[in-house]
Amino acid sequence: MIYMTFTSAALAMAPATGGAQQAGAELDRRVEAYLKAERNNWDYLNVPYQDGKILHDLIVKGGHKAILEVGTSTGHSTIWLAWAAAKTGGRVTTIEIDRARHEKALAHLQKAGVAAFVDARLADAHVLVKTLPGPWDFVFQDADKEWYLQYFLDLAPKISSKGCYTAHNVARPYSSETVAFLDTARKRADFSFRFAENASDEGISISCRR
Repeated sequence: MIYMTFTSAALAMAPATGGAQQAGAELDRRVEAYLKAERNNWDYLNVPYQDGKILHDLIVKGGHKAILEVGTSTGHSTIWLAWAAAKTGGRVTTIEIDRARHEKALAHLQKAGVAAFVDARLADAHVLVKTLPGPWDFVFQDADKEWYLQYFLDLAPKISSKGCYTAHNVARPYSSETVAFLDTARKRADFSFRFAENASDEGISISCRR
């Protein structure tokens, strides 16, 4: 059985450019303050701070709007993704199978001020990912490593033109399936492939549709 929990609808757009800019600046201050305050408090294998920033910057630079995260944990990376989505006019769909982690993530998203930009789902990604229609402009994969190759096979056809597929924990692969994923991603002629610069020791791979 798949359980789903959804956050509130996206915030309405400000009626004037000045108001939108002010709201954006206020959100920036709120998110930055929260990420700074919680920087050393993340557990449950959340991404390091520098990796979250890399994901945020990739989304903003690419103008990506339809964002999928496979593996919410307690929401550190999700905050970075949602913050970027707030700047591009996008939205994040994130999937977590563990109820306790899912509920902690919802609380973090609310406190950081980005819950309105997230559709947080409590579900088995093995099942749900196959049913999500896409297209996706940006995917961040950080769930069970034994399923890395299968997630990529399921989602690669749903990546939009110029869209990107990223994966965490690839600098020192934890499973043979992660190695197979990297080998497959490198050989895809319709995707470019590289590793993110200045990432943590865990590494981030980036595959973007040509």
